[in-house]
Amino acid sequence: CASEGLQSRTVDLLQQHGLKQQLDYLLMPLERGFITHDQLVITDQEILGSRRFISKERKKRSKRFFTELSELEVHDLVVHRDHGIARYMGLKTMEVQDMSHDCLVLEYDGGNKLFLPVENIELLSRYGSAGEGAVLDRLGSAAWQARKSKAKGRLRDLAAGLIKIAAKRALRRTDPISPDESTYNEFAARFPYAETDDQMGAIEDVYEDLASGRPMDRLICGDVGFGKTEVALRAAFAVAMAGQQVAIIAPTTILSRQHFKTFSARFRGWPVNVRQLSRLVSAKDAKQTKEDLSNGRVDIVIGTHALLAKTVKFSDLGLVIVDEEQRFGVQHKERLKSLRADVHVLTLTATPIPRTLQMALSGIRELSLIATPPVDRLAIRTYVTPWDEVSLRKALLREKYRGGQSYFICPRIADIPRIEEFMRNAVPEVKFVIAHGQMSPGALEDIMTAFYDGSYDVLISTSIIESGIDIPSANTMIIYRADRFGLAQLYQMRGRVGRSKVRAYAYLTMPEAQIATEGALKRLKVLQSLDNLGAGFTLASHDLDMRGGGNPLGEEQSGHIKDLGVELYQHMLEEAVSELKDDDERVRDESWTPQVNVGVAILIPDTYIPDLNLRLATYRRISEIADDTQANGLAAELIDRFGPIPQEVEHLLKVMKIKRLCRKAHVAKVDAGPKGVVMHMRHQDVKDPSIIMNAITQNNGWRLRPDQTILVMGNYSEPKFRLRGTEKAVASLVASGA
Repeated sequence: CASEGLQSRTVDLLQQHGLKQQLDYLLMPLERGFITHDQLVITDQEILGSRRFISKERKKRSKRFFTELSELEVHDLVVHRDHGIARYMGLKTMEVQDMSHDCLVLEYDGGNKLFLPVENIELLSRYGSAGEGAVLDRLGSAAWQARKSKAKGRLRDLAAGLIKIAAKRALRRTDPISPDESTYNEFAARFPYAETDDQMGAIEDVYEDLASGRPMDRLICGDVGFGKTEVALRAAFAVAMAGQQVAIIAPTTILSRQHFKTFSARFRGWPVNVRQLSRLVSAKDAKQTKEDLSNGRVDIVIGTHALLAKTVKFSDLGLVIVDEEQRFGVQHKERLKSLRADVHVLTLTATPIPRTLQMALSGIRELSLIATPPVDRLAIRTYVTPWDEVSLRKALLREKYRGGQSYFICPRIADIPRIEEFMRNAVPEVKFVIAHGQMSPGALEDIMTAFYDGSYDVLISTSIIESGIDIPSANTMIIYRADRFGLAQLYQMRGRVGRSKVRAYAYLTMPEAQIATEGALKRLKVLQSLDNLGAGFTLASHDLDMRGGGNPLGEEQSGHIKDLGVELYQHMLEEAVSELKDDDERVRDESWTPQVNVGVAILIPDTYIPDLNLRLATYRRISEIADDTQANGLAAELIDRFGPIPQEVEHLLKVMKIKRLCRKAHVAKVDAGPKGVVMHMRHQDVKDPSIIMNAITQNNGWRLRPDQTILVMGNYSEPKFRLRGTEKAVASLVASGA
């Protein structure tokens, strides 16, 4: 087997088939097995399937990074592309022409309601999490279109600026870096876990950037504990083996120390010199490291913002990795930019600040998202609770007696004596130790090492453990005065537990006497609701909603996000960028959507998918299908998960196929009845009207009506014939070149 993780999976698999005694195991990254005179050698790849190196076939990953409609709750604010801001009131099954049809109910100003058929769900996007100040639009008023039109003009200017930046970046060149496949596989095999698809995708993105011959500026957004460090290790390996230097910058000495240990262990045995530069390093060692950096004897250096000092000179810097970018100030980032001319930059974050996220989504920076949790990872149970000594004692003792450790976090050093007193009086059975940033580097190092080695049950500390602590045995966290921390801070701290296969618990305690502020309560409520794995990006979008993204090319906050909602704003910006670039892979113009009325039942019955959120998610996925291959794949998945597809869902899939054909043929609306099909064209998009006239003359039963619509005569009394006839009619227009 190539790694211990793969060996564990292989052993489990073979034991399930009754193969226990007859096998020996050896750790060795072989691709294929062989036979000797008395032995048969089989590799994990031959049993589990091939490990990818860098796949040539890149699968298209969805650009819809924000929270999906599946997470909509009744009374949430949504944005309809044609009618503006509304309140979502739930899903309702309606009878249309004696056929059942699922519709989303949207309430507008004045109580007016719009029933949106589920096949047009792509017209809807979330407004955002902070909707208190938003005003509902009035159905049929021109105010929404005016706001949208004004925003579009501003977005075109912004897009032009973005393209200028991208063009400048494209002109800069670097030497392409491509690692040798056999050495890469040997290094990758040291990773003791199975990579997730998203993790592999991020690694592929980084290696493509390094091989492109242009400076990389990529943001890796992955939840705490989802494997961002492994992406950084693989990038550092490629650059260091190409003979260039790598600098890894972390916001805290503890995270810097953690990275130093990780990188040193992984690069042991390779011709790569790894050093550390932070206040945990003695002045003599720091001086030596700086000298060795300038003359090229150090390949990888890991440190805090001390690395950004003007006294640090590099011999041949090839890659800068910035961990937890949101923790660095403006001055640090300006210093980073001065290093950037032709240096590759890789930024790792779980909760990007709104501006960083906005820049990544706008296309100024490339973005890779790691949203898949590692195998066997469990979500962290989170409780927002008043200070209660009995329940906190119970939580700490439960962790101790299951063989684990706990964190006790305070917002200020002044709070630590109170926690000490509580521990001595209420939980005398546990051994605890205290750590905070005002301690000497040596003392802090000793305490963290002792806690890591299991000498203490509880670590009482300030938020210095927020980043980088990776202690799999620590799975309970109590945060004192959680209302005094920011949303991303709380999320990062909570991510220090639950990093193994054991269920983890987080208790966010509130003040007994004082009442927390409205903002603090809102933060805690958001955090408690984000208990699913991979919620870091959702949290970042909540943060973008709450604080606003701003204009990435200037300092002013942009009111257009508030006008349009985050998701629609983002899509319109992408659309404007691709339009100005005249991009071959242009973002689909969603300013219009074909209307398909065929008089058949269209819904996902609740007997087929009982869970409402899952039904909404499935509707959204069906609306995003781009071609027949994706449609067949989703149909196969539905059969696998829920059983044979009901007729109503078959109708929905067929209607979505007709909509895809309508887009290609510039058909704005299709009405089908028992005696024929009527197609309404978007004449402004038809480049050559003679093509349509040829299609009408060449097809039997077609004629052009006085209102410029096309009538296709036929006997479509049965729903299946009607769907088939409609699809055939629109497909004929596509085939004619319309």
